[in-house]
Amino acid sequence: MSEFHTEALSFTVGASNVAAVLRSPRGGQRVPGVVLTGPFTGVKEQVVATYAELLSAAGLATLVFDHRGFGGSEGEPRQHEDSTGKLADLRTATSVLAAQSAVDPERLGCVGICLGGGYALRHSAFDPRIRASAFVAAAFNDPRVMREGMGEESYRAAMAEFAALDQRHHDTGEVAYVPAVSPDGGEAAMPGREPWEYYGTERSAAGPGWHNRVTRSSIRELLTFDAAMGADFLAPTPALFVHGRRDDFCSPRAAQTVYDRVRSAQKEFCWFDTTNHIDLYDQPAYVEPAAARVASWFTEHL
Repeated sequence: MSEFHTEALSFTVGASNVAAVLRSPRGGQRVPGVVLTGPFTGVKEQVVATYAELLSAAGLATLVFDHRGFGGSEGEPRQHEDSTGKLADLRTATSVLAAQSAVDPERLGCVGICLGGGYALRHSAFDPRIRASAFVAAAFNDPRVMREGMGEESYRAAMAEFAALDQRHHDTGEVAYVPAVSPDGGEAAMPGREPWEYYGTERSAAGPGWHNRVTRSSIRELLTFDAAMGADFLAPTPALFVHGRRDDFCSPRAAQTVYDRVRSAQKEFCWFDTTNHIDLYDQPAYVEPAAARVASWFTEHL
C-alpha cells in the first residue's frame, strides 16, 4: 500500500468557490488521476472519501469535492440537485486534477458512486480526457423508465407541482425543502429505513457539511435527468460496473441494461452479494474488495 499526501484545494465554477481534497501518492513521479462523485446529497467526507483513500493507497491520485450548493462549496440555493451544474462541476474538477503536478494528464479516470455513477457515465461519455471509468452501486436515471413506473398521468402531475414551486420561488423567493432522510417513515427525498441507517446515524458522521434536507425541486432533477443515455456514447472508454445483487434503491437490472448498451470492447461487470444498497458505501467486507477491483481496473487501463 502506498503512502499518500492529503491536501485541501479550492477551485471556481461560475461564480462559486468549490471545496475539494486531493490525495496523491508520495514519491514525486506522475501517476494516474481519478475524479470521484458520489451519492445524492453526499459530501466529500462521506462515501467518496472512503473510496478515494483506498484508491490513493493503491497508488492513484484522487480528487473529491463538494458539488456547488453542498457541503463546503458555495452556491445557491443550498442543497439543490442540479444535474447540469453537477456535470459542469465534474468538467472543471477534471481540469483541476489534470493540472496537478503529481498527475499524468494523459491518464485520467472517473468514479461515480450511487447517483454519482450516473453523472460519471455522462461525464465520461462526452469528455475524452477520461480514459477509463468505474461505476459503483450506480443509479442510471432514465426519464422514460421513471415515467413508466409512475404512470404518465402521475408523472405529468408531478411536473405540474414542480412548476408551481418554480412560480412560488419567482414570486416570493421562497425555496421549498424536504428532509433528505427520515427515521420513522415520514416524508423524505430518500424514504425508508435504509438511507436513514447511513445518513441519519454515526455511519456518516464524518460528513460535517451534510445537512438533512434537500430542495423539493431536486426530485424533478432525479425524474428528468437522463444518465442512461451516456451508455450509448461511452465507447471506446473502458468501463467497470460494480453492483450489488440486492439493491432496492439502484436497480441491478437497470445497471445490467446500461452495461449491455455500452459498446466498449473493454468492459466488465463485477457483482457483489450485498444485502442492501448501502453495503457498498462503508462496509469493509464489500467496500474493500470493490475498491481493490476499481484500483486494478485503472492500473490496467490508465
